[in-house]
Amino acid sequence: MNRIENIDFCIRYLLEHNGVDAEMPETLQEKQLLLRALMNVWEPQPLSDKFLQAQDAELQMQLQDKGIVEIENDNISTCQYINVSTSLWKGDITRLKVDAIVNAANSRGLGCWHPLHACIDNAIHSAAGLQLRQECDNTLRGGEIATGEAIITQGYNLPARYVIHTVGPIIATGIPTQEQERQLADCYRNCLRLAEENGCRSIAFCCISTGEFHFPNQRAAEIAVEACRDARIKVVFNVFKDIDYDIYRQLLGAH
Repeated sequence: MNRIENIDFCIRYLLEHNGVDAEMPETLQEKQLLLRALMNVWEPQPLSDKFLQAQDAELQMQLQDKGIVEIENDNISTCQYINVSTSLWKGDITRLKVDAIVNAANSRGLGCWHPLHACIDNAIHSAAGLQLRQECDNTLRGGEIATGEAIITQGYNLPARYVIHTVGPIIATGIPTQEQERQLADCYRNCLRLAEENGCRSIAFCCISTGEFHFPNQRAAEIAVEACRDARIKVVFNVFKDIDYDIYRQLLGAH
């Protein structure tokens, strides 16, 4: 199958198994959006080998289109090295080739269920493939990830070998309590522990609990830097917004 035939097969497979009716889009970009939306609402269930091969082929091509970022490559201008063990990078975390990336998950731990939502949970699950939701479901078995805790899974179609899913505190008032600050620090410590236990030499953290969970950006970054100060593996602070990039540059003394 060529690329269009391949993605059409994936869409038809999920439409049939989700019991959804939709017209097949015309362009590749529209097909990719529909495929992602169908993946976002997929209930964990066995998947055929043929579907997985087709899905993986498309997701690998999407990764090639985006480009893989080798964080160890000193020639990457967007990578700001701080010291031998810590770096700061602004961009799409699903492009990073590190041993583990951290996903800011919800308590259910199965990814974002809102089609095409802009959160990092949606982006990571959509780029990794449905095997990621399947493994999370098998690991949690209907349970939840407690705030401050974390679980580790394979990375599947991501450049990263592992995904570590952690649940940060939700700040309804916009002002975190001391307990919520401790929970956020626990997120970073537990992710580092899992990474080290699984032989990782590098880990990329997103800005846990900011954005949708309303943890103040400045304080969240301060907690992140302090929690990772004594890490025994390379830490990458991955940011997506200019405000976070500026905060981390100041905290880490970047030039």
